Amino acid sequence: MNTQTIRSATNHNPRKPGPCAAFLRAGKQLAVSTVALLFAAALTPAVSGAEKLVIKGSDTLGAKLVPMLAEEFKTREPGASFEIAAEGSTTGITAITDGTAQIGMSSRRAKAVEISAAAARGVKLKPTIVAYDGIGVILNAGNPVTSLTPRQIEQIFTGEIVDWASVGGKAGRISIYTRNTSSGTYSDFKELAMSKRDYAKSSQKMAGNEQIASEVARNPNGIGYVGLAYLKSPGIKVAAVNKVLPSRETIQSKTYPLARPTFYYTNGVPTGAAAKFLEFTLSPDGQKIAENVGFVPAVVSK
Repeated sequence: MNTQTIRSATNHNPRKPGPCAAFLRAGKQLAVSTVALLFAAALTPAVSGAEKLVIKGSDTLGAKLVPMLAEEFKTREPGASFEIAAEGSTTGITAITDGTAQIGMSSRRAKAVEISAAAARGVKLKPTIVAYDGIGVILNAGNPVTSLTPRQIEQIFTGEIVDWASVGGKAGRISIYTRNTSSGTYSDFKELAMSKRDYAKSSQKMAGNEQIASEVARNPNGIGYVGLAYLKSPGIKVAAVNKVLPSRETIQSKTYPLARPTFYYTNGVPTGAAAKFLEFTLSPDGQKIAENVGFVPAVVSK
């Protein structure tokens, strides 16, 4: 009887595992889960933790070209991410010096004082030409003037010539629109077109190419300058310089005088995401994008 009772109890009330057995089983499950997670992590592509590429500087490069390059780059490098700030070439060179960007966009070469300031902080400013650009002198679409001489351009932007009638146009006071002082184009235009003289005090400073084109389009007496990528903006036309218009052909042949290279600046030889993006920019596909935007390629395809 006792034996049957014991058997019955055994059959209907199996002995529950003690706390030690439960602890061991839970530990085993945790170990298996951890191994599974580690294995999954090992199989996850490296791009999931990809480095964000911070690019700062030139509006000429950063308003159109670099964002388009970045979008195409992301289709080839899933997980790549960008932070792009186009606030002028000076800000790009400064960002490399203070370490807040991996690439600094610039439409001018770094100045001696900028190179020295960077060196003092252990930074080596390394320029790479990524495309060539022409600076087009733009007028309101209704302006009858079609061509200006280099001397006339200098006199207009320095304030010596103040009325369109002086250069064959309709009488009207000339309104001058320029880039702001942090812009590489602001500096380049002074050097290329103004014999390094100061701008007229009446000139109005704009944040970017699009703003200049927009103001000139609205003002029948307006004049300004923009990069090649903005020459087809509505409401404006391009003034020839000595009867030569800016184009890929006239820039490559050096017959158009207001042309310059554009740069990516890095701290020495770039590495990581910056190196990959620079390589893509200079690749045939990257240079084709530059050409489609309106730049002259830095690397000629064979």
